[in-house]
Amino acid sequence: MSTLDQAIFTHSAESLALAVPPSAIEHKYTYGDLQTQVKAVQAQIASRGIARGGVVSSSLVNSPEFVAVFLATAAEGLIAAPLNPAYKESEAHFYLEDTQTKLLVLPNGALEGKAGEGASAAARAAKSLGISIAEVVVDNGKITLVADGAPLPAGEVHHASEDDTALVLHTSGTTGRPKAVPLTHRNLLTSMINIRDSYKLSESDRTFLVMPLFHVHGLLCGLLASLLAGGSVVLPTRFSATTFWDDFVATGANWYTAVPTIHQILLTVDVPSPLPNIRFIRSCSSSLSPSTLAAIEDAFKAPVLEAYAMTEAAHQMTTNPLPPATHKPGTVGFGHGVEVRILNERGEELPVGVAGEVCVRGSNVTKGYVNNEKANRESFFRAEFGHPAEVDGFLRTGDEGKKDEDGYLQLTGRIKELINRSGEKISPLEVDAALLAIPSVQEAVSFSIPHEMYGEVVGAAVVLKSGSTDDQSSLQKALGEKLIKFKIPERIWIVDAIPKTATGKIQRRIVAAEFVGK
Repeated sequence: MSTLDQAIFTHSAESLALAVPPSAIEHKYTYGDLQTQVKAVQAQIASRGIARGGVVSSSLVNSPEFVAVFLATAAEGLIAAPLNPAYKESEAHFYLEDTQTKLLVLPNGALEGKAGEGASAAARAAKSLGISIAEVVVDNGKITLVADGAPLPAGEVHHASEDDTALVLHTSGTTGRPKAVPLTHRNLLTSMINIRDSYKLSESDRTFLVMPLFHVHGLLCGLLASLLAGGSVVLPTRFSATTFWDDFVATGANWYTAVPTIHQILLTVDVPSPLPNIRFIRSCSSSLSPSTLAAIEDAFKAPVLEAYAMTEAAHQMTTNPLPPATHKPGTVGFGHGVEVRILNERGEELPVGVAGEVCVRGSNVTKGYVNNEKANRESFFRAEFGHPAEVDGFLRTGDEGKKDEDGYLQLTGRIKELINRSGEKISPLEVDAALLAIPSVQEAVSFSIPHEMYGEVVGAAVVLKSGSTDDQSSLQKALGEKLIKFKIPERIWIVDAIPKTATGKIQRRIVAAEFVGK
């Protein structure tokens, strides 16, 4: 095992690593180019004198500069904490404060309000917390960090170890407060190896990366596993259905990974003729219906491989295999380099065909959440917590599932109440809190609503205070100041009373059943 930079920069310096597609400002980086950029940015970061294990956050779209900043941060023995560039100021403030960020990297022009509202919001949050800010400037492919109008100087670089934390991401929890997930170089490399081997990625592969790099899906599967294999990555700044196929063909891509929503959108646009030679298509982050899988395979003439992943496992836990092995619609395959068991509450393994909690163990799995002993006790089977020794270290996913006679995993439900909107995990308690912070709201409860395109979206039932004239539109507008767009309920029922159990408790599934479909 090694560190990310040591594992990636072992390929021919002349081989293509990154490409920006023709629909953007086309540019290419070989492995030699990328290594040069990473070393230069690492030296600049080193000049800030951040102690080992300190956090460097960023608010950047998919781009070569995102890649350089991430790899440079990890190589320095620091922790990368990428933010969603669409966060509101309050959200950026929370994540920056929770990670104790020492340096925030923003796109060029962010401090002058010329790089989008998300970057400006992150800048305001960082300033309020006294966090240093650097902007990343790209000039003819050269990537430079700039602060106070001048490039940061080069400092004396350090070297990470495989057990250093390289990445911290937050995942929504049932307590409402996002949980910080630390992932070491070892965690990430294990997952990269598992993904590379699952799909037999090699130097001849080129992926078209449409998933955001601030999530493990895009970062681990689309980017890092490809670089580990010596392949190349095409980096549009975001997914665009209108340019996808033109760019896919023009750049010579031969596979992509995405959430079901993107696959469904691509089924609605014209495909190129002749079709490009697609080696495989991967689907992950939320459930893909067998009918949609069949439609994609028919339209694009490529095997569709559904996978199952979590941030806590550095992304991939299971996947369907490549042909000629069988890939089964309606399942998420089996563990590749990851141990998967179906356990009950006592940690006892359940028989084939019997549903229980999906639990996983492997070197890809985080050792635990940051400063959250309660979540660690609830989310892991550990001998120190009194669990059987044979299940020590298993992560409890909170998902319900069962294995078939061939070991393929079928997900059957969710034990936790998280809302899964096309791979974005949303805590209903976070939405509740935002609703209750609106002066006119007396009671509120949010829940998932089935959705054809996104799988699930957020819904809510609200009791207003006497005399209020608020309606769904005004409540959604108020929430827009507090929550990123995908967390805002798409349907809000204004009611006189929220259904409760006989003991006066609110159960989200009961509330959802009362309103969904009406």
